[in-house]
Amino acid sequence: MPEAVVSPVLTDVPVLEGTDHIELYVGNARQAAHYYRGAFGFDVVAYAGPETGVRDRASYVVEQGRIRLVLTAPLLPDGPVADHVRRHGDGVRSIALRVGDATAAFEAAVARGATPVAEPQVAHDEHGAVRYATIATFGDTVHHFVERDEYSGPFWPGYRDDRRPGGGVGLRFIDHSVGNVELGRMDAWVEYYQGVFDFDVSQEFDEKDIATQYSGLRSKVTRDRRTMITFPINEPAQGRRASQIQEYLDYYRGPGVQHIALHTDDIVASVSAMHDRGVEFLTTPGTYYDEIAPKAAAHAVTEDLDRLRHLGILVDFEYEGYLLQIFSKPVSDRPTLFYEVIQRKGARGFGKGNFRALFEAIEREQAARGNL
Repeated sequence: MPEAVVSPVLTDVPVLEGTDHIELYVGNARQAAHYYRGAFGFDVVAYAGPETGVRDRASYVVEQGRIRLVLTAPLLPDGPVADHVRRHGDGVRSIALRVGDATAAFEAAVARGATPVAEPQVAHDEHGAVRYATIATFGDTVHHFVERDEYSGPFWPGYRDDRRPGGGVGLRFIDHSVGNVELGRMDAWVEYYQGVFDFDVSQEFDEKDIATQYSGLRSKVTRDRRTMITFPINEPAQGRRASQIQEYLDYYRGPGVQHIALHTDDIVASVSAMHDRGVEFLTTPGTYYDEIAPKAAAHAVTEDLDRLRHLGILVDFEYEGYLLQIFSKPVSDRPTLFYEVIQRKGARGFGKGNFRALFEAIEREQAARGNL
């Protein structure tokens, strides 16, 4: 479901307007930008580094639709970016939330129990000013509150234009971002989003919903009812073998963002283009499509089932409609961050009917790595 376009109102909670950007700390930002441009079709739009007066890091901003990612790598062996990459590998450092008043959002969040990371401050150049502040969330992940109504530059002070088109594959906006946390910590972080941001818990899943013969997980979906910003939170469940969530925690060395779901209006076209560009997706046995064929007919699925089978796209059915989704393999060497491509045809959920197929696909990858 897309984030709604809303206007700020007076309230005692941080007033969010949408997702401003997601920043990933990576080992090599130039190569990461090349990958996201070539494989996912993102446009490179801005750059910061020594040439722009930034001495300790290099950053490339890539965009597609309303999705904006910032890819940042360390230039020195020491410092916060290098430390993050050394511990976690490539991964999400910040989910930046757009606000109308960064100071008010920060003060409201801290008053409601958020841990402050950086007090409100201003960055400015000839294009204007960006006001921002930072609070902590799970693991080493943070939220920036970003106020940029007075800024007209390419992205942020310290960045210059660096326009290189990627062609696009039809990705439009961030549908949701999923966090993995340790066993027993899910409820605490759900309560954090409820308490600090007044998010609702829209759905809950446990081992009965998300499990195979080997492993399972528990998950609760937190969502801002105004903007529809959505953060599902996962924790591992006890099982016969290590779950995909535990594998993530082991390799990421703690909690973090497991995957980012990117919405498209035509998943067949988007995934076809991404396949052609070299994106690797999890595979699904043909029997899955034999089993869902009657439901697909009953729900008047308009997409060709043979085409979905060929591409490995999953289908889930709800009362309101259906959704189509597919999951990439991890985008770096560690089995941590991956992406989902999703199209909603009335459905508001997260593919509950596909959880077993997804888990089994991930477990095949885990077994190949010797981690199941």
